[in-house]
Amino acid sequence: MTGFTARDVPDQSGRCIIVTGANTGIGFEEAKVLARRGARVLLGCRDPGKGEAAIARIRKTVPDADCAVLPLDLADIESIRAAAEIASAEPRIDVLLNNAGVMYPPLRRTAQGFELQLGVNHLGPFAFTALMLPKLAEAGGARVVVTSSLAHWSGRIPWEDLNAERRYRRTQRYSDSKLMNMLFVYELDRRLRIAGIPVSAIGCHPGVAATDLGRHSGLLRPLFPIVGLFLNSPAAAAWPGLQAATDLLASPGSYYGPQQLGGSRGPSGPAKRSDAASNPETARRLWDISAEMTGIDPELSGAV
Repeated sequence: MTGFTARDVPDQSGRCIIVTGANTGIGFEEAKVLARRGARVLLGCRDPGKGEAAIARIRKTVPDADCAVLPLDLADIESIRAAAEIASAEPRIDVLLNNAGVMYPPLRRTAQGFELQLGVNHLGPFAFTALMLPKLAEAGGARVVVTSSLAHWSGRIPWEDLNAERRYRRTQRYSDSKLMNMLFVYELDRRLRIAGIPVSAIGCHPGVAATDLGRHSGLLRPLFPIVGLFLNSPAAAAWPGLQAATDLLASPGSYYGPQQLGGSRGPSGPAKRSDAASNPETARRLWDISAEMTGIDPELSGAV
């Protein structure tokens, strides 16, 4: 079996890694592997109780795991600010693995009034990454990982109705948010390079896996266990994120995903992105609007 798997994760001793959405699914699997490889892992979780329960589960197989809960609600900018302040008090942060997300929820709003998928999947990671960049830059060679999806291929940026004030199609809005993830990686990588900041921006996607992310999938949800027999388990779906976070050969701006069945399953390796995911004008525009909406500027404005 060629490609990157959990077995290829190098020793992470002395490194500190934040994994958002780490109490379940892919994020949990990522956190478990990283802890097993010796990293200190901060589990970014909306519910601290679920985060503590996840740590207890990790310690059943990794008794000496160095883990801590980082209270983080990506649907609330104030929670993001508080989490960044807590995390920045760590001696070092080597990787921010943006994994958390929502998929296909009914129309809901974040604490600041953003459509939930826009807020949690894009604006939240944008703001948290921006606040963590100074700390990441201290480590030298740190990484920001952004988790996108195969769904980004059908995404578009609804500039005329970005916040779903007029219309809401939850499947399309999910794809849109995943395209935003890709554009964020593209523009963050570009600006970091120009600014000479020693942080790499890398994207990944997990393929297709039956996880709690699909809790709003309605009639399709009962099929997930059957689909899971043929596609990725949560543990396998974690491999692209682990490669983006730890592979010594991973380059800035790269993008990783499963290598089998059209990117749906299997070991991780280089993945294909849509043309829309690398549109420089769209990426710049989205960056500026994201900074305006969140009120948080990554302070890379000189790299335009």
